[in-house]
Amino acid sequence: MYYLYILQCSDGTFYTGITTDLSRRVTEHNENKLGAKYTAGRQPVKLVYSKKLKDRSSALREEARVKKLKKVEKLELIGNLQSIRKKPV
Repeated sequence: MYYLYILQCSDGTFYTGITTDLSRRVTEHNENKLGAKYTAGRQPVKLVYSKKLKDRSSALREEARVKKLKKVEKLELIGNLQSIRKKPV
């Protein structure tokens, strides 16, 4: 079983990845040991979305699709569109 996940970094940006162990991977991103270089300077990160997928191939395809989304589309996906609309323009 694989998981697609989206993390929200401390600067408000998103990081998308796949894993077989969701809690371990989030911990790795926050402890800066085996986490991605992108999240290293943007800690703490929090898990805002995950989706269970049947195999690695499906997970990689879904990851590629999600990474192509614009920020507003990612906010819609995670159900957090209200937070961006409440910010002053």
